[in-house]
Amino acid sequence: MARKETITMQKILDTAFAMAREEGFSNVTARRVAAKAGCSTQPIFRVYKNMDELWEAVYQKAAGFFQDYYKLYPRRGKAPFVNLGMAYIAFAREEKHLFELLFASGGPREKSMYELLNGAEGNVVHEISRSRAAGCADPSDLFMKMWIFIHGAACMTLTGDYDLSDAQTLELLEGSYQAFANRH
Repeated sequence: MARKETITMQKILDTAFAMAREEGFSNVTARRVAAKAGCSTQPIFRVYKNMDELWEAVYQKAAGFFQDYYKLYPRRGKAPFVNLGMAYIAFAREEKHLFELLFASGGPREKSMYELLNGAEGNVVHEISRSRAAGCADPSDLFMKMWIFIHGAACMTLTGDYDLSDAQTLELLEGSYQAFANRH
């Protein structure tokens, strides 16, 4: 009778993802994943052709994790782009290593930042439509300006240079939207 596999592709992926989330993507090596999964490196390379394939799977899982995070993030802002910005900044604060992997590193970038933000749900497209409906003549340009501001704030959380509360962040993003919108 054949021995039952205990180290599955899912277990390897879950282990590698947990490592990327807790320790950073650069720490996801075959030996370290094997040690955390309680196996040799052989099962890893039985289910993945190479580490690039595993890293791609980790990246895809992180991208899905961000999409789920955004969907579940509470909506408090009224102006377009504000809730997307709030979730993005909070994600950088709460999921530093995954934020770095997806948005701030030279890692395996399968998707552009825009594709990650927009997701399958059309998050950015929806916000651009909201901005247009609010009377903005060039909502794509407004999005670009807001996003430069939002991404800067999120990156500042990585270095510890952003210490505003959620209430302060909400106020800042709402005010920024109004300032940028009034220029259009």
